[in-house]
Amino acid sequence: MSKVQSVQEAVKCIKSGSSLMVGGFGGIGNPPTLIKAILENGINDLTLICNDAGFPHVGIGQLVTDGRAAKLVASHIGSNPNAGKFMHENKMKIEFSPQGTLVERIRAGGVGLGGILTDIGVDGLVAEGKEKVVVDGKTFLIEKPLTADVSIVYAKKADEFGNLIFDKSARNTNPLVAMAGAITIAEAEEIVPVGELDPEEIVTPGAFVDIVVKSEGVNWTWAWE
Repeated sequence: MSKVQSVQEAVKCIKSGSSLMVGGFGGIGNPPTLIKAILENGINDLTLICNDAGFPHVGIGQLVTDGRAAKLVASHIGSNPNAGKFMHENKMKIEFSPQGTLVERIRAGGVGLGGILTDIGVDGLVAEGKEKVVVDGKTFLIEKPLTADVSIVYAKKADEFGNLIFDKSARNTNPLVAMAGAITIAEAEEIVPVGELDPEEIVTPGAFVDIVVKSEGVNWTWAWE
């Protein structure tokens, strides 16, 4: 059964106030057409879960800059000064998670684990309010898994069932993000019939993908205003 939908139909799954997990790293691998549709449809008050805050007018950074996020869970925000501005003005809550820990929390959410153990930040600010456990004499933080109401990812190629192939570094966090959404929408540069993808090249199986949309391409403006 084909999972292909129009972008406007697919974006109806994303409601104001929902949690949204987004694949990508510094804009690379963010799904541009879906992000544009979120902006055009006035969806706001989102809890964004992604690697970073992007750039002001690139990828996920557009949602941050336009004030669509009530909360951001990310590893850093340094590439988007608007994120820092909103944080200091108490307009957006930010939960920082070290990059490796963040990715593992997403993976844990995707495979149904109750959390992960890590010693990263065990004696620092990142440990505030978190449980600790001692294993074989060593202290670890218990980091909770991350899931989202909707995950959106960006693929180089998809078939109509949602099997995905990614393009080089644009793969980054996308395969894990695809696993961690209650609903996963994949934006693909190219959509082909089932059976046309080489099984050895498929990274994300279609079992993790609910909707596939055709990308309109990337039109980035590298501006800091």
